[in-house]
Amino acid sequence: MAEYHNPVMLAECIEGLAIKPSGKYIDVTFGGGGHSKEILGHLGKNGLLVAFDQDVDAQRNIIHDDRFVFVDQNFRYLKNFSRLHGAVPADGILADLGVSSHQFDQADRGFSTRFDAELDMRMDQSATLTAKQVVNTYDEATLHKIFGIYGEIQNAKSLARTIVTARLNAPINTIADLKTAIAGLIPRGKENKYLAQVFQALRIEVNQELEALQDFLMQTADVLAVGGRLVVMSYHSLEDRLVKNFIAKGKFSGELEKDIYGNDNRPFDAVSRKAITASDEEIKTNNRARSAKLRIAVKR
Repeated sequence: MAEYHNPVMLAECIEGLAIKPSGKYIDVTFGGGGHSKEILGHLGKNGLLVAFDQDVDAQRNIIHDDRFVFVDQNFRYLKNFSRLHGAVPADGILADLGVSSHQFDQADRGFSTRFDAELDMRMDQSATLTAKQVVNTYDEATLHKIFGIYGEIQNAKSLARTIVTARLNAPINTIADLKTAIAGLIPRGKENKYLAQVFQALRIEVNQELEALQDFLMQTADVLAVGGRLVVMSYHSLEDRLVKNFIAKGKFSGELEKDIYGNDNRPFDAVSRKAITASDEEIKTNNRARSAKLRIAVKR
């Protein structure tokens, strides 16, 4: 099996799914298969698990089990492929969002500031848009918006202008090129945090992460059975805000709508008001758990 992170809050995720031995479950972020293996361990012979992953590397970890189906697609296609494989109505859906440690550790994928490589950042290697194209072809206003919204970078306007000016002299093709181009803007003592925000912004744009997450969440109500569980773990505030709003209101912005009888018009009830976070013990052994927020909801 390829090197992947230890699953974050594994016990909490499994508890959140409230697995029925003969139930149908969907793991939309298969990765190294850690969560999927644990779900299968709780299923009986008549249970079913459908797992999604768009990253070709994840296919090396496919589990050979008659109860398991792998779908090599982005989870934004949840409904169609879940129906195709007989997983609707499902008893539970699990999503562990973001980039896996495996992807960060693959130098040539361009996700990490630790290595020098081409600016790639594609989770789906068959996709056409790369981070290199974003930094070399997007106009200044669009770059400003991406860095400000997706990276929550305070000097996003200056950053965009600096990149546009630098690429006039030579293309920004590699991680080293980008670091050199923006070196004068990076706050002293906060180099790692600042670069992480820049890379997060580019990665979200390249992979349309927030659009895909919204597409996925909007389909969950149609896929889950009444009483089915939605379990979503996110790693930054942009994702968590979308998940929180969707569970609370059935949409991503605006006020909660009510029907003509005054009943809340939303498909889910939150299991707990606050997000679940990892224990101090887990954070000590798995640094990735530090920023994780887990939200669990039940289909009404």
